[in-house]
Amino acid sequence: MIINMKIIPVRLTAIMIIFTIMICFPVETAAGQGLPFHPGEKMAFDVRWSGILAGHAVIELLPVEGLNGVELYHIVFTAKTSPFVDIFYKVRDRIDSYTDAEMTHSFLYKQIHQGRSKKEITVEFDWERHEARYSVNGENREPVSIMPGTFDPLSAYYAFRLHDLNNEIGYGIPLTDGKKLIIGKVKVIKREDIKVAGVFYDTFLVEPSMEDIGGVFEKSRNAKIQIWVTADDRRIPVRIKSKVTVGSFVAELVSFENGLTAGGPTENSP
Repeated sequence: MIINMKIIPVRLTAIMIIFTIMICFPVETAAGQGLPFHPGEKMAFDVRWSGILAGHAVIELLPVEGLNGVELYHIVFTAKTSPFVDIFYKVRDRIDSYTDAEMTHSFLYKQIHQGRSKKEITVEFDWERHEARYSVNGENREPVSIMPGTFDPLSAYYAFRLHDLNNEIGYGIPLTDGKKLIIGKVKVIKREDIKVAGVFYDTFLVEPSMEDIGGVFEKSRNAKIQIWVTADDRRIPVRIKSKVTVGSFVAELVSFENGLTAGGPTENSP
């Protein structure tokens, strides 16, 4: 098999963004119900492209911070290519997302992509005007109108975790990357036991709608994203698979810290 190494980092970035864009559910918590995650929670993943270790990704929830008198959750997503891929095309990405402490909508989204060139993206949520303002490398674009309860691509994952998946139905929420507003839709396919990194998990398999997803997914016939999340109240993604014309990606959980005590993914073994 001939491998085009120039494709790997581009597709690696795409699959890592899946962690943030593709898991889109609405927020709906019972009064007084505690959140299923805590500051200090950290998840690490290995990402493989056609069997090759292409990179690593980490999602972490930092302590609550204050911004303009408002308490906010700070979520950080980092992605990097593996040492082997670094030889051909080194990529280091970071995304920062801020939501209100009740996890009902976004306040700020920042993305830094570092490869052969550097790109900095900022999306500011103006809830008085119901607008999201997008800028790239300091250049502002026209604001996008947003709906109540709109999330950025990263915080949408944490919003999803507030839902009970046992009903096996579809969900959707308003979601924006600052350039357009869509209703992110995900369907619960089935409940399934799977083995990841030597550990057995009781999971739900969910699939996001591909209708509003652009890029390589838009250009690929029968493109598909599959996500397996734990069937407990934590809703942790343990495996993510994508199928596009250039090959298949698989991202799998390799370590987990719950924010209270450090530990491995064996906590979820059935």
